[in-house]
Amino acid sequence: MSDEDDWFERALREESDDADDTGEGTEPDTADPGSGTDSTDVAEDTEPPEHTDTELPGPDGSADAAADPFATSFAEALSNAPLPDIGDDGERGHTPTDDVNNEFRSGGTQSSDSLQFDDEEFESDIDRIDIGIGGLDEMILGGVPKRSLMVTIGSAGTGKTTFGLQFLYETLQNGGSGVFITLEESRRRILDTADEKGWEFSAYEADGQLAIVDLDPVEMANSLASIRNDLPRLVEEFGADRLVLDSVSLLEMMYDHPSKRRSEVFEFTRSLKDAGVTTMLTSEADQSNPYVSRHGIVEYLSDAVFVLQYVRPDDFRETRLAIEIQKIRDANHSRETKPYELTNDGISVYRQANIF
Repeated sequence: MSDEDDWFERALREESDDADDTGEGTEPDTADPGSGTDSTDVAEDTEPPEHTDTELPGPDGSADAAADPFATSFAEALSNAPLPDIGDDGERGHTPTDDVNNEFRSGGTQSSDSLQFDDEEFESDIDRIDIGIGGLDEMILGGVPKRSLMVTIGSAGTGKTTFGLQFLYETLQNGGSGVFITLEESRRRILDTADEKGWEFSAYEADGQLAIVDLDPVEMANSLASIRNDLPRLVEEFGADRLVLDSVSLLEMMYDHPSKRRSEVFEFTRSLKDAGVTTMLTSEADQSNPYVSRHGIVEYLSDAVFVLQYVRPDDFRETRLAIEIQKIRDANHSRETKPYELTNDGISVYRQANIF
């Protein structure tokens, strides 16, 4: 690889003042705290732009690969972060009923057919991890296999970004390291959202455990081949245990031709698996089917699929949120749909409650 294309080496060498901007006296580019906006839905409040037939520049290789966004974006995220030591670990279609409200207010009723897992009796030769979301981890026997590629599918406002942040926080608070790539929000907004929940992402970033990369989806599509080739080395040198991409839907939209879109997304997800990092992607749901991603690709390439959706009782008096584990390879899990809430502390799943 030429020096011109080696975006990761340039990123590590370049000195950046961006980390100093997180100090006192810096105004974050978040909404006015008095506006009443719930920061939990910060990344979900905005729908991605509608797909048009206008061809965007660069995804088919017309742009100069040297104009790589990682040359500056990763410099900002990583230049002042010491590299941590790398350890040895490197069905649906039900209609909600009117008693939804009563179950939520009472904390739910005991599900008679809920899976009661006993982790002490579970044995596996596969290394497994927790997602980091209370109630959801108890629905997965033993945990998710390490180095899995997972996707969280949901419409706007269901908490996909919060899901990814909470997934990353689980490894950070246990001494691990992670990378958060955002195609929707600014780096500052992501830090503010996590810090407001008490997850202290700013401190983890300063300590070198966390890198937050803010990328433009068009530029990422232009440089995807370079990023894909260097991603395994990036993960190894930074020592990342977990990686989040929010959201893959915006990357998919950069390709007008379906076959091109499929091949690029396939190659990108394969590079993530080759990197050996446990990865969480977020994806917009199809408007007509909450169980399918917008382009119907990533769920077939992923090892695990989590579906977040709105449910409404027949009288439409109140909207509720529900989560379902669609699949997890090499793991037994509950197949029930369970209610959850977005709180100041993140996502809480009510495993003992029935939503229908």
